[in-house]
Amino acid sequence: MATVTLKGNAINTAGELPGVNQKAPDFSLVKSDLSSASLQDFKGKKVVLNIFPSVDTGTCAASVRKFNREASALENTAVLCVSRDLPFAQARFCGAEGLDNVITLSDFRERNFGKDYGVEFVDGPLSGLLSRSVVVIDEDGKVVHAQQVSETVDEPDYDAALTALK
Repeated sequence: MATVTLKGNAINTAGELPGVNQKAPDFSLVKSDLSSASLQDFKGKKVVLNIFPSVDTGTCAASVRKFNREASALENTAVLCVSRDLPFAQARFCGAEGLDNVITLSDFRERNFGKDYGVEFVDGPLSGLLSRSVVVIDEDGKVVHAQQVSETVDEPDYDAALTALK
């Protein structure tokens, strides 16, 4: 179990992020067209998992925008924005913002991603949502960078994630 804060108040997650050099857990998440996507669908690519509570909050929206801008310059890389928002809300946000360099995926259906990656909040006002985190996975499915943001309202360390892709 990891502890982070929300505006200075401690809240806990279901576990710990996968560590660097570990094989990233596979997942089944829901795409905007309601079909399923798994980590295996991105085999042979570098993957950035931009994980957050809800696209309808300022910090979460900022992270999607930032990774969308950066993703256009990344070769052989998929940026996956993961939350428990419904796929309709994710698609609405990206459509309204003109964001087409990221792929939004929802953990609303099976709700296993948050447990498998250790990022599901288990208490506090965000219980059941996902903790702000970034995981970078190499072409072989190994974790090369993992950050769980210690204060939920803060943005992740984009530079560290982008550096891990090189």
